[in-house]
Amino acid sequence: MIDVKIRAAVTDEAEAVLAFWRESAEGTSISDDLGGVTRLLERDPEALILATLPDGRIVGSVIAGWDGWRASLYRLAVLPSHRRQGISTALLRAAEDRFAALGGRRADAMVLVANETAHAAWGAAGYERQEKWRRWVKPFPA
Repeated sequence: MIDVKIRAAVTDEAEAVLAFWRESAEGTSISDDLGGVTRLLERDPEALILATLPDGRIVGSVIAGWDGWRASLYRLAVLPSHRRQGISTALLRAAEDRFAALGGRRADAMVLVANETAHAAWGAAGYERQEKWRRWVKPFPA
């Protein structure tokens, strides 16, 4: 693996995280805005885990959300030029360690159906697709 630091994001990095996701993540989320990232970091400062180069550049991310009941993973992304170098493995290890320390017993990942590259990465990390579950959503009015 290349030399990266795995650490929690800070509020001042919210715009840099959004720019990173635009370049590295598949698709967008309803929460991909400055307010969404800032609220996440204010509510749970350890939830957004970053992989950064020695110069501070973000090359990977994962949101390890813990609500006291469920351990949920979102926005696992690695800069395209830095993929297949162990960064997602390191990010997931940090997320899983966080969950275990908090009492979590299983992690659930949100993965786009059309993102075949992600399916391979999650499978390689030991995650299994569960066909019996479907996600139900309802956006709130703005």
